[in-house]
Amino acid sequence: MKQQLPGVYSAIRKDHTTFYRASLTYRAKHISLGSYDCAKDAHQAYLIAGKLLSDASVSLNDYKTDSLLSFPKWVSLLNFRDNGIYFSTPIYVRPKFFYYYFSLSDFFIFDLEDLFYYSSRKISRRGGHYFVADYGMQVNIMSRYGIKNYAVEGRDYRFINGNRQDMRYENIEIINRYNGVNRINEGNKTRYQVKIHVKGNVTVGTYDTETEAAIAYNKAIDLLKKAGVDKAYTPNYLEGISPAAYADLYSSIKISSGVRHYRCE
Repeated sequence: MKQQLPGVYSAIRKDHTTFYRASLTYRAKHISLGSYDCAKDAHQAYLIAGKLLSDASVSLNDYKTDSLLSFPKWVSLLNFRDNGIYFSTPIYVRPKFFYYYFSLSDFFIFDLEDLFYYSSRKISRRGGHYFVADYGMQVNIMSRYGIKNYAVEGRDYRFINGNRQDMRYENIEIINRYNGVNRINEGNKTRYQVKIHVKGNVTVGTYDTETEAAIAYNKAIDLLKKAGVDKAYTPNYLEGISPAAYADLYSSIKISSGVRHYRCE
């Protein structure tokens, strides 16, 4: 690799064509800025990066879509300049939270306790869902809040302040944590309705506590399996309940006749 203009190094691709890498060193940190087909473009990216790091008046709002420096790199450099730490992901830290940017208007707000996690993991999008690569698996970021992939906003969880971009823990309320359980209001009382899907939804029952409802769903799974229903149901996992207490509730919980008497056709 040979240096051309300041901050620019030429390199050879596998097809033997030449390309140019731009990079700079700031506060003893060597930062790669990207690869370019033209040495002039690579040098321009180097100059833009240098201005970002040296001129405190430059902000995110100054970014232009035709910039030779990518938007994620723009965010990373501004954070390094203002907060003294470089992240490879597009994070900008504030005193009590941080932004994870996709574009100027498209971003998430996270609690600082999640900073280590997202500083080393790129968030990807697919069909309205957001994932990170974690130990070779794609993990939905909502799972960090106990929200399952099939959860429905407004039914299973909600954003308290109405802002879907605000992913701070204090802003996310889990309404339904368990499979098959739906919280309902009966007058001034909250109860928990349970349904399980066979060929259509079958009502299991309505219960006073979320724990009872979660166990009722598990019991319904067992009854349906005994009746010959061959479906891969996912039972609810309950934390903070002893095996003896679970067994007592399991045996005492009443299940609808629709489940108890279900027969495969």
